[in-house]
Amino acid sequence: MALGKNAKIELLKRVPLFAGCSKAELREIALSADELDLRDGYVLTREGKPGREFFVLIEGTARVTKGAKKLADLSGGDWFGEIALLTHTPRTATVTATSPVRVLVVTDRAFRRVVETMPRIAIKVLASVGQRLDHDARS
Repeated sequence: MALGKNAKIELLKRVPLFAGCSKAELREIALSADELDLRDGYVLTREGKPGREFFVLIEGTARVTKGAKKLADLSGGDWFGEIALLTHTPRTATVTATSPVRVLVVTDRAFRRVVETMPRIAIKVLASVGQRLDHDARS
């Protein structure tokens, strides 16, 4: 079932990345996000492949792996895919749904617009990139 703009805004409000955003900012994000329902086992990102989208996990769970090593388990409110978009490098990890999932997908162009026009989001995204890259370096 596709979400209307207002339902997307309500979901986005609950995502930590977008906490503190104004209604206008949330509306802009909602307009640039597509909603997808995907099956258990679906590969959302594949390590080494180009990244063209950013994901916000709304419902369900997913596992992050690098090679055969598990890096993290994700659940509603988590986001991923930003590193490849910000660094213009291939995906650093594979993310696979471990249950049926509902995700909001933002294309690279729309993601860049959000990051460039909404400093609060840019700071949170960059902080998460730093943490994830630091974690990867230690692994």
